[in-house]
Amino acid sequence: MSFLQFLIKKGIIDEKKASAISYEAKSSGKKEEDILLEKGIVSESFLFQLKSEFLKIPLKKVIPEEVSPEILDLIPQDAAKYYQMIPLSKKDNFLEVGMVNPEDLRAQEALKFLARQEGFKYKIYLITPETFQKLLKQYRTFRREVKKALSELEEELRIEQKATPLKREEFEKMAEEAPITKVVAVILRHAVEGKASDIHIEPTRKELKIRFRLDGVLHSSLFLPLRIHPAIITRIKILANLKIDETRIPQDGRFTTKIDERYVDFRVSTFPTTLGEKVVLRVLDPEEGMKKFEELGLEGRNFKVLKKAVKKPNGLILATGPTGSGKTTTLYAILNLLNTEGVNIVTLEDPVEYFIEGVNQSQIRPEIGYTFASGLRHILRQDPDIIMVGEIRDEETAALGIHAALTGHLVLSTLHTNDAIGAIPRLVDLGIPSYLLPPSLNTVIAQRLVRTLCPYCKERILPNPKIKKIILDEINSLPSSIKEKITLPKKFYIYRPIGCKRCKNQGYKGRVALFEILEMTPQLADIILKEISESKIKQEALRQGMITMRQDGILKVLDGVTSIEEVLRVTEKNW
Repeated sequence: MSFLQFLIKKGIIDEKKASAISYEAKSSGKKEEDILLEKGIVSESFLFQLKSEFLKIPLKKVIPEEVSPEILDLIPQDAAKYYQMIPLSKKDNFLEVGMVNPEDLRAQEALKFLARQEGFKYKIYLITPETFQKLLKQYRTFRREVKKALSELEEELRIEQKATPLKREEFEKMAEEAPITKVVAVILRHAVEGKASDIHIEPTRKELKIRFRLDGVLHSSLFLPLRIHPAIITRIKILANLKIDETRIPQDGRFTTKIDERYVDFRVSTFPTTLGEKVVLRVLDPEEGMKKFEELGLEGRNFKVLKKAVKKPNGLILATGPTGSGKTTTLYAILNLLNTEGVNIVTLEDPVEYFIEGVNQSQIRPEIGYTFASGLRHILRQDPDIIMVGEIRDEETAALGIHAALTGHLVLSTLHTNDAIGAIPRLVDLGIPSYLLPPSLNTVIAQRLVRTLCPYCKERILPNPKIKKIILDEINSLPSSIKEKITLPKKFYIYRPIGCKRCKNQGYKGRVALFEILEMTPQLADIILKEISESKIKQEALRQGMITMRQDGILKVLDGVTSIEEVLRVTEKNW
């Protein structure tokens, strides 16, 4: 019985469809399985459940991080990739092998040969192509790849045997040759695959330190010989089109490279130190930075208010918070939502972080007089519907932004304040007349980023008395409209980080934002026009149902999204 006949028997397809699939497979050279997936007849997971039943081979679910490099070494990477088979674990002398196509006789013969050669017995399991691809990446461990590239470099250039230091021309030559190119490529790829936001390459007295920033925290990832520092810096400068021979002053640049079938941008900053040039690369991965509106951490009242604000045809939406709090990501998510054929969107940024198809993005250059203020004046002549200004830094930019919001444009921008309430007095400090704020300002978003708990290893615990009091105090101070929907039992649980292989023993995986959103209401307008008082604005915020960032964090703690330590770390008691 063929697999297609088996599917007919199972009622998945009829004979007519089976005949058409068989004919297409023979004429195109494609596998029958691939055609079934392409036509959407079955999902990959369901297809492999059926295949497991047909072949009478158990389908194995595997956690890639739990497969050790020593086990992977039992089947060479080239053979694994060619035959789509991979070692999973070894018990006594039995090797568990995952195969995508166990029916492939060539793969079976290759496995028999390897087993005889290495002296092990084996048991075959079926794995999906998705699982196989994830496992294949485990061959490319960071240290292993860098070590291999370095050994090639040592052999090729024989640095150890050089009696005199290398000249600058020799470092430039090194930077263009395969081994050093490979070292830099490995560093970049592992940063992207590990979801790092930044790469720090910094010389110390004894070695070259490579650190990745993961979920907002720097981690030392690798130490390299100090002697290759100039070659690595030169290679990065070549990629970013920077001056190779200029080491005395900081330089900024940018480059794009293809990693795992997608293009990733890297923003480069060099900085002279007493031990040599340090380089920081910001990883601008569109998959990580370009989040959908729903993925930001917005929920409940915050989500409703912001959705209502972005539907308005004009007005100012401000995102506030310190550097690194995710303001730009939030504004980009809003732009993505608004980015349709019928609108003209123009941005002024410093720098442009992610390129958005269909949006006219412009990088300011203060050194030649192209500032946010001067750029904004020119934008208004470009017939825009929606304007994004990277940051309101001065009186002129603030005035122009308010003017644009008053004259029929939807304006998005950022402002440095600690909370949402602080945005109103800050705009007045920048010289905006208070009577212009009610008709122009739609919404103020304040936010902070917290690390999210690893879903695989987080542990449920009872909070200690001190933490319990903090949580209950914040819940009790919530607006009544939100508080009445929360029922906390006397004995409630929160979660703490533990650490496992999937989160690299950090206990956290990814980040989410804590929000507070203040909207313009007739009551708030009245306060602004009569007398701007922080206490009165707070009262109005409470009346309209605004929750603070800390309260938003507490709700996320109770939902098991993050830990109480993370929330307390990034928020301050403002109420």
